[in-house]
Amino acid sequence: MTNRFYSSFDEEAWGGVRKSDYRTAFQIDRDRVIHAHAFRKLQSKTQVFLSGEYDFYRTRLTHSMEVAQIGRSICNYLLSRGEPLAPDFYIDSDLVEAVCLSHDLGHPPFGHSGERTLQELMQPHGGFEGNAQTLHLLTETMYQNESSVRGMLPTRALLDGVLKYKKLYSEFPESPQNHFLYDPQGTYRDFVFGGAAIPPALHEGEALNSFKSVECQIMDWADDAAYSLNDIVDGVKAGFLTIDRIESWAASEGIDAEQQRHLETLINAIRGDKLEAVFASKIGGFITACRLRPRDNFMAAKTHRYAFDLVIAPEAMREAKFFKRMANDIIFESPQLQQIEHKARKVLFSLWESSWNNYVDKGARVINILPPRVGRLVDAETEVAGKARRICDWLAGLTDGLIVRTYKRLNDPDFGSIRDLS
Repeated sequence: MTNRFYSSFDEEAWGGVRKSDYRTAFQIDRDRVIHAHAFRKLQSKTQVFLSGEYDFYRTRLTHSMEVAQIGRSICNYLLSRGEPLAPDFYIDSDLVEAVCLSHDLGHPPFGHSGERTLQELMQPHGGFEGNAQTLHLLTETMYQNESSVRGMLPTRALLDGVLKYKKLYSEFPESPQNHFLYDPQGTYRDFVFGGAAIPPALHEGEALNSFKSVECQIMDWADDAAYSLNDIVDGVKAGFLTIDRIESWAASEGIDAEQQRHLETLINAIRGDKLEAVFASKIGGFITACRLRPRDNFMAAKTHRYAFDLVIAPEAMREAKFFKRMANDIIFESPQLQQIEHKARKVLFSLWESSWNNYVDKGARVINILPPRVGRLVDAETEVAGKARRICDWLAGLTDGLIVRTYKRLNDPDFGSIRDLS
């Protein structure tokens, strides 16, 4: 049965014509993401705690898998509710799964600490942003080699689905710290909109960044649902969130009656050793908090992906916000996590400086410290900004373990040997 929700406009691929087979266009999107090197690297990239420290912590990979499961479940739940959806008119769960699996591909090592550091280093050269880097991978570098630079030929719907932010770096009145696309990515934004002119009103403030397809909205809420709850679970297991710390934090926050109920549920779950079961049921509640609402805008006539908004029950949004605030204040602001920020800055600044001095601002003696393929890509760029982007791509693509080993190999006399080439 044909799904009337989508058309050839949604399935058109960026970068060339794809070969068709027994799969739908969106199943091909999902499969190409799953089998990509960039996706596998997520197993060794920080979600909250450094990957590899303990086997029960979530990594970017397990987080992406959880987001994908929640996204698929939201699609199935919305279809089960009936109108406006129907058996031949529904949000494709394969597409949403592909979007969710892709959403963190561009995140660098050391989590958000690494992202902030790369943004600081790249600020004079067009900035760094995890979501923009995901788009960069999908369209340009996922299947890059020495003879060609290209992405995975993604569909328009997949590209649009990962675009949480659509405002270009130069469209902000001042250099932004996050939530932007790289300026050259305006081409992909034009493709996503099918060449339609963006109404002037959307260029005001954050309006353009809030203008998302329904699949992107599902991914965004699935992401919020996953990390607002799962960061709490990991924090308790890691010993960062103890009952004493939680109660002390709550006393200083002046929480209301609704938040007090969430607090008591959390504390009782910790005391009863039922935290994972209790919070797993909350995931289900966040899924059933979703509804669809018709909307009208300049894209609604082109695609049903812009004909509907995802509406979340306010109480679910407040609960997610409460747990995210708790995690930020107790976990992310803790000395242990701040030490990761310090490490990220030290390692990334050192590797950036070494790369810059040997490939961009070259002195009398040049040392080939980058992998040969990366070095050739940097040398092939004629503009400084292009060279900076290639170095940034290399750093962002490293895993937590590999970037530390690389740093040690360059700075620790007692580490590494001539055989240690990876």
